[in-house]
Amino acid sequence: MADEAGEVNTAVEDGEAKQQLDEPEVSETAPDCESGGSDRQERTEKPAPAAAESSWSAPILSLARKATETISSGVSYAAVTSGFLSPKDPMAIERSNLLSMMKLSIKVLIQSSLSLGRTLDSDYPPLQQFFVVLEHCLKHGLKAKKSFIGQNKSIWGPLELIEKLCPESVNIATSARDLPGIKTGLGRARAWLHLALMQKTVADYMKALLDRKDLLSEFYDSGALMMEEEGAVIGGLLVGLNVIDANLCIKGEDLDSQVGVIDFSLYLKDPANSETPKDDAKMTAILDQKHYIEELNRHLSGTVTDLQAKMDSIEKTNSKLVEELTAATDRINSLREEQEQLRKENETILQSSQKKEEVRKHLQDSQVELETYKQTRQGLDEMYNVVWKQYKEEKHIRQELEHELELQVGLKQEMEVAMKLLEKDTHEKQDTLAALRLQLDQVKTLNLQMFHKAQVETHMNPRFLSSQSPRLFSVLRLGLENELRTEREQRQSLQKALQREQDNSTELRTQLQQLQGLHTELQDLKHEKQQLQQTCEQQEQALQEMGLHLSQSKLKMEDFKEVNKALKGHAWLKDDEATQCKQCEKEFSIARRKHHCRNCGDIYCNTCSSNELALPSYPRPVRVCDVCHALLLQRSSSTGS
Repeated sequence: MADEAGEVNTAVEDGEAKQQLDEPEVSETAPDCESGGSDRQERTEKPAPAAAESSWSAPILSLARKATETISSGVSYAAVTSGFLSPKDPMAIERSNLLSMMKLSIKVLIQSSLSLGRTLDSDYPPLQQFFVVLEHCLKHGLKAKKSFIGQNKSIWGPLELIEKLCPESVNIATSARDLPGIKTGLGRARAWLHLALMQKTVADYMKALLDRKDLLSEFYDSGALMMEEEGAVIGGLLVGLNVIDANLCIKGEDLDSQVGVIDFSLYLKDPANSETPKDDAKMTAILDQKHYIEELNRHLSGTVTDLQAKMDSIEKTNSKLVEELTAATDRINSLREEQEQLRKENETILQSSQKKEEVRKHLQDSQVELETYKQTRQGLDEMYNVVWKQYKEEKHIRQELEHELELQVGLKQEMEVAMKLLEKDTHEKQDTLAALRLQLDQVKTLNLQMFHKAQVETHMNPRFLSSQSPRLFSVLRLGLENELRTEREQRQSLQKALQREQDNSTELRTQLQQLQGLHTELQDLKHEKQQLQQTCEQQEQALQEMGLHLSQSKLKMEDFKEVNKALKGHAWLKDDEATQCKQCEKEFSIARRKHHCRNCGDIYCNTCSSNELALPSYPRPVRVCDVCHALLLQRSSSTGS
């Protein structure tokens, strides 16, 4: 075993008595959850043992406190017990002590879990002490981060690196961050360690982290446990934890404020006085019953809380319903009063509504007719716009065609003149050709005559012929060849000119045919233009007729509106509300009495309301004011016209 185990055994031999596992233990560890705390409280509340038990508890307590202080201050446990300080480096002493405690805690945890034979929970003391020792190892040599509040040391920073080194650990890091109630980095680190232990991946993740010293140097000082060989040894020791099955409850645990103090009483037991298998079975049964009762208690507490919340919500709903019922009762009483008033008003409105119904029917008919007219007018406007647009386009096309026709006519005239000139030139060239042919015949005849004459002279004067015949024949031959060559060239040029004139004549005939086709198209466009003009004239006449009909319909609509206004319309002014005539503004008295205008409902004197007219709402002529009289006369005159 490591040095720490030897030191612990030495401390046990110095004690006066031994303590078994089922007896109360002295510890300075803080409770990790409510169930664990209550279990230890029940165990510590048992009656105190005899003087023999107290005789060994005091030295163990003092020894545990001294060991905790020496581990945190860098002094070895053996040095405290012997009073001798090692000359080693303080950081090396701390690493040695932490390595020894880690070996001891892992050994005790594995042995106790295998003897227990069931899944471990968060209340299991050796497991709690393992997390405390592992936390001390991770904190050793940790650099402090400076902030506005002060310096802060947290092991969450190094553990976050594992998320980058091992992508499969993302779920653990995310779960640790998202746990409710955890606010500090230390709490997240503790939650991460719990989750990694349940998944049996603590050793793998620690090995991946310890292999990257370059990343760890950002968080740890040189000489820290994680930077030295002791860290690799601890990584190898953690592999043994894969044989442990743990089911840890993290929700609801106060991981932020737990105090990580090592409880040495777990490691100060006498193996000779260990529990028997029967006691282990009893302890297992008791712990199972305790966990079942605690789980049942949690479930019942949650049920009671839910029922209490439901009761509160039901009481609030009941009070709201009572208030709503009271308000509804008051509302019903007020509605009954309003109903009585509405019944009285309904009787008066019913009489006037019967008169309004007839006018409304006429008004609806006129509105339907007006909408029909508007739709028809809109359709005609659209048709007129389309036709007008087509007319403009046709007019533009016609102007272009006329311009092109003028150009073609001018071109035709030029072509006719050219044709005449070509014909004249052709006739002249034909005459020239005939003359040349005649001259050629004459030359041939002359040649023949000269030939015959030469033969005659030869017979008559053979000497002269023999001396002059070669020269004479060569001259004659050259002259005849030159004339023949000239005649051939003139004939070829005349044939080429004749061919060109024939080609020009063919092109002119083709253009003449095209001009005749364009002339036919122009005639068709003129005919279409006349038809479009007739259509436009007919549509304009229809629009004028519909405009006249619309003006008449508008006048009828105004009449219906006036009738409707007269029916609903003007409020019938009460006698008490008027003290003077509305038009002349003279005060009413016994001599100057009040009179209502049957059209507008206002009150006038006799002078200002002496006119009578027949209104649609009255069967016979009634009194109207001067203003309404003039307005109605003007409207009736415009309607008659």
